[in-house]
Amino acid sequence: MIHPSYVELMKVVNSDAAEIGEEPVVNSRYSIVLASARRARQIIAGAEPFVANPKCDKPLSIAVEELYNGQVRILSEEEAQQLEESKKVQSESENVEQNVDTIEENEIIENL
Repeated sequence: MIHPSYVELMKVVNSDAAEIGEEPVVNSRYSIVLASARRARQIIAGAEPFVANPKCDKPLSIAVEELYNGQVRILSEEEAQQLEESKKVQSESENVEQNVDTIEENEIIENL
């Protein structure tokens, strides 16, 4: 597979920011390399590729293809922090729901 150039990838990755008028997410090839490597490691670890029929079955090639197709996004630091916070809040609310369910089950058992 012939990989798109870094310049092409940067244009694709930054296309959302350009439409909105924000700062580009990716300012260097280094960011593209890091994102591709991280996604390749996820695929190696067992994550399902988002590409239905990848042109090549090497994890790095799949990761680059996903980035180029816009199936994987590189988040800005602010977006990454917001995502982590929302995951934390969601996890905490799920824990609260589980605790409430456990309390209700215990009450039912005690009332019998």
